[in-house]
Order: sequence, then structure tokens, then C-alpha cells
Amino acid sequence: MSKRFTAGAVATAAALALTVTGLEVPAGAAPTSSRTFTVVAEDGVAADSAIAAIRAAGGTVVSRTDEVGMFQVTSDRADFAAKATAATALVGAAEQKAIGRKPKLDRVEQEHLLATAAKKAAAKPRGKKLDPLDDRLWGLDMIRADDARKVEPGDRRVTVGVLDTGVDASNPDIAPNFSWSLSRNFARDIVDVDGPCEVPSCLDPVGTDDGGHGTHVAGTIGAAANGFGLSGVAPNVTLVELKGGQDSGYFFLDPVVNALLYAGKAGLDVVNMSFYVDPWLYNCTANPADSPEAQAEQRAIIKAVKRALTYAHDRGVTLVAALGNENDDLGSPRTDVTSPDYGATPYPRPIDNESCWNLPTEGPNVIAVSSVGPSGKKADYSNYGTEQISIAAPGGWYRDGFGTDTFRTDANMILSTYPKKVLQEEGSVDADGNIVAGFEESVFKQCERNGECGYYTYLQGTSMASPHAAGVAALIVSKYGKAERRGGFGMSPDLVEQHLYRTAAEHACPEPRLQQYRNEGRDETFDAYCAGGLNFNGFYGYGIVDAYAAVKTPLKPNARP
Repeated sequence: MSKRFTAGAVATAAALALTVTGLEVPAGAAPTSSRTFTVVAEDGVAADSAIAAIRAAGGTVVSRTDEVGMFQVTSDRADFAAKATAATALVGAAEQKAIGRKPKLDRVEQEHLLATAAKKAAAKPRGKKLDPLDDRLWGLDMIRADDARKVEPGDRRVTVGVLDTGVDASNPDIAPNFSWSLSRNFARDIVDVDGPCEVPSCLDPVGTDDGGHGTHVAGTIGAAANGFGLSGVAPNVTLVELKGGQDSGYFFLDPVVNALLYAGKAGLDVVNMSFYVDPWLYNCTANPADSPEAQAEQRAIIKAVKRALTYAHDRGVTLVAALGNENDDLGSPRTDVTSPDYGATPYPRPIDNESCWNLPTEGPNVIAVSSVGPSGKKADYSNYGTEQISIAAPGGWYRDGFGTDTFRTDANMILSTYPKKVLQEEGSVDADGNIVAGFEESVFKQCERNGECGYYTYLQGTSMASPHAAGVAALIVSKYGKAERRGGFGMSPDLVEQHLYRTAAEHACPEPRLQQYRNEGRDETFDAYCAGGLNFNGFYGYGIVDAYAAVKTPLKPNARP
């Protein structure tokens, strides 16, 4: 299997979802080999009418998701996408097409492994901690998670979905909090991008993660405080795997939407999302730079994702997402020169902020999280902007600490759980499970008396910031949630969001407001202007999440942040 995930934290190849459906072809084009599409119905169109339009365009429906008007369709017609786009009952068709494997190492999340002669520095002791590696978790200190867990460590009834590449439940820090009964895999392996299937069905069993990213996210949210390894923000909550991404790190629209719908139906309390739906960095309704079919494809993505997010929110799910790693102001985005990032050559796409969305981050009811380093400075890679930001959280920044002995060290990043198999594929752990020389300060191994071992490594990105916020959201539900009908337990996501904002630690913009990163080796393309005031601004939103304040401050429904 290929291994690394690009994530919401990664800009270049975050998620395979859909591909450009092709150039216009004559209406009477000869049939070609069968292909698979995701088709989305227009608002208000009945399922039967949509299916009839799909059939008229030459497609066969193989599965349907009526909650959001989405259909999985096969067709052997070269002109199916064009015909579906022309149908008044349909938004458009998006072909599911594998295009290759993502790079072995991620340029943002694994910057420390790509750096030349990377400097290593051991983490400085931070006082007595619950678990052996907790002294390396500066992020828990920043959000006062150690203090918070003395008041509220989390409630087992609170469920947090990790919509990602999977979760390695064999790690002794994940196993105590992992729900086998609720976890699901929605993303079947695709040989062309994921490599050979490990099981005959090509549907990996839950509790596994061949990408690594999901396990890292899960550990930050809720690794157990059990005297072993390290602990998460909310060490007593229940972790639920929602595998919506391929092992290789790509994401299809259909698995992501179905994972969100399942989260709503299953009554999950929080879902963390650290990805965006490719091949478009921004999905636009009618970008003049795009072909008619590409425009229709993007409209289909927008409709389906927004419907799924609304469905989950309306059923009690608090939605948390990474803001992204394009070092861009999402309220005034630069020209997109990276899309489509597969299936065709990228071309310049001027982005109209009123009609283009980075999804799911800019979708409805989503708490969008920026990333800061140990110094509290906005990480150079992190997106920002008053229009889309909600809050900030520790996401790690390898280049933080200029002028000190911590500059360009792994300890500036986020340490969390990680699968042994992926570390072996990346070359930092050998075939016997031992850490390879040279990786002793970036990879850690902890073993129990029975011989079971857990592995841990550093990553950085807004994908690492988002789970800190998701963990605090889970603590809020644990502290203030109430029993619900049918034996459930939960809290309105609107109240969770409000309390999260109101208790965040306010952080002013830097002075001067134009933040430059020359000392860190970045050019003017990384310059970022921080707009707004102390209460709310483009770098920190309502502030840096504060777990202790969140569980100590009385809940005030309808109070403004």
C-alpha cells in the first residue's frame, strides 16, 4: 500500500474525490469501457425523477443516497457526463478515476523529514505528566488540557468520529477508547492508487490505518491517560473510526458524504475532518476558466458536501475541520494554480470568493481551525482570514523558535500515535520493529509488559490543530451534555460551538499586522496580514482553544462569544 496522507493540512494533493469528466463529445459517440460516476440531483428533485434522468443519459444506478440526492452510477457511454450535465433534474456527474499514488512524504506535515541536515532537539521537561511522553506535548500545555482533565477528562458516552484514513486500534493508547461497534469503513481500496488489496473484499477491516494520518489525529483527540505512551485532549471519550479516505490519502466524494450521513444517523457528538475534496482546491459554481463539465462537476461537489454537512449538524454532530495549509487568506484567495491536481494539467483559475468554496472547511456549520506553533505565532503554512476562521489551536511549526535552540526541531511539531506499518514503509522503523538510527528524536516506541507496543511520531499542519479543537469540543459535551431520548447523551452543536468560542483565549494580531517569515526562510508569498481586533481576528479567530476554561466556565445559552 502507499502510505502518507495529504490531509486538510496539506495543500498539494489532499484528497482524491472526483476527476474532470472530460471534453465535449458528439451526442452519438460510440460506447467505451464502463466508468463510475457520482451524480447529484438538483434541489427538490424526487429520487425517481433523478434516476429516470440518469437512465436517459445512459447510466445505470448501482447505489443511492436519498438523504442528499446522490447516486453511484456506471456508464459505458463516453458522453454520459455531458448528457447528465444537460439534464435539468441533475446538477452534474463526477467521474471516480484513479490517477496514481501520492508522494511518499508530505511537504507540509513531514517537513522535518524533508529538511536537509535537520536539527534534533529533545523536548524540555514540562513538569509531572500523566503519561511518559506527555512532556513532549506542548500543545496540551498551551490549551491547559492537563488542568481541564482534573475537572472533566471526558465521558465514555461522548463519541468523536475521526473522518480520515482509518484508525490503528492496536495501539495501546487507542485501544481502550476505540469503539468497534460504531466504527465503519466507507472507502474500499482502489488498486491503482492504494496498491494490492490486503483482503479479498478490498474493504479494510475497521481498526486499521494504512495511511497513518487518521491514527495521529485520533491520538491527539483521545489517547487514553493510562500511564503508557501519551494522552489526548479528552482521554476518556470514545473514538469512532469513519474511514472516508483511501489508504494512499485520496478522498472520494461518495465515501465522505456517506461517512457524514452515518455520523448523523449513529448520533455521534463530534466529527473531525482534516482534508479537502480534490481535484479542485476551490469548488466554483461557474468559473470561466473551467470547462462546462468541470463546472458541473464542482457544482455537484458543492451540493453534496453541503447537504451532508447540514444533515449531520441537524442531527447533533459538532463539525470541526482544518483550515488548510495553503498560507492563503480564504476571504480573498489567490489565483489557484494547482487545480485540477490530477487527470489533467493544472491551469490558472482566478477565484471568485462569492462563488467558490474550499470544502468541507467552508461548508455550513463547520468550525474552522488555524494552526499555531509553540510560540503562539501563526504557522507560516496555515490559512487565515476573518471570513472563514473560527478559532486557533496548536498544530505544530517546525520553523518556530528562530534565534533559539528549538529553531527547526521536531519538538516544535505535534507528537501523537502512529501505525508501525506506516513507519516501516517510511523507513524510520525496521522490520523487527526497532527505531532506525537517526530517528530517535522523531519516532518513539513504548511497550507493555505483555509485549504489545505503541509507536508515535511528529507531524505538523492544520490537520494537527483541528483535533485539539475537536477534543475540547468533546470535553464540552462531556461536561454539559444531557441525557437524550432512547438512552442517548449529547448536546446541541450550536451550543458547543458557542461555548468553544466564548471560552477561547483571546489573542491579538501581531504588530506590525503584516506578518513576514523571512527569518524562517520564507519569501513574500508567505506574508500574511492579520485583520480584526482582540475579540476576533484573521489569525486566531475567537482565540486559541482553552480546554480548562471550557470545562470551568458555566454554560450560558445564547451568550455571544
